[in-house]
Amino acid sequence: MKKILFIIGSLRKESFNRKLAEEAERLLQGRAIVEYLDYSDVPLMNQDIEFPAPDAVRRVRDKVAEVDALWIFSPEYNYSYPGHLKNLIDWLSRPLVAGDQQTPLAINGKKVALSGAGGTAATAKCREKLMELLTLPFIRADIMVKPQTGIQLNLEAWTEGRMIMTNEQREQLKQQVDSFLEYIG
Repeated sequence: MKKILFIIGSLRKESFNRKLAEEAERLLQGRAIVEYLDYSDVPLMNQDIEFPAPDAVRRVRDKVAEVDALWIFSPEYNYSYPGHLKNLIDWLSRPLVAGDQQTPLAINGKKVALSGAGGTAATAKCREKLMELLTLPFIRADIMVKPQTGIQLNLEAWTEGRMIMTNEQREQLKQQVDSFLEYIG
């Protein structure tokens, strides 16, 4: 059974993107093994501490390397991705050994799905920018371009903290789950 690592672009414990990920996990039950990446302790990228890599960085690199695919669920911050998610990707894009640009990185060739729950644009800009970032020549992630799931949050989400998905949104996520399983083989 394939292993998929879920990366949540929000650090908030009750984030809407975590709830979206949990819905995807339910749809994947019995079809793939799902794990969530905890990267809350990864320090800001800083070449002064790059080698040897901090323990938290080594841990997330190892976790990314051992799975078949990544699924990023992210909110949109100012028409882009959150800074802490960019920081994680920055660490994943750095050489493992000082001066060694030839050794493959944990993220190279990794199959990736993108989803997000957010405001009016349903995280479209965030997902667009993530595709741009993750397909850079030195990162070379293998992005499943379509389908993607973008959820425009309802009023209850913003006023009561409750994300209520419509049947159409659930179907959109189900289609992405089915397509991603096929994509990762």
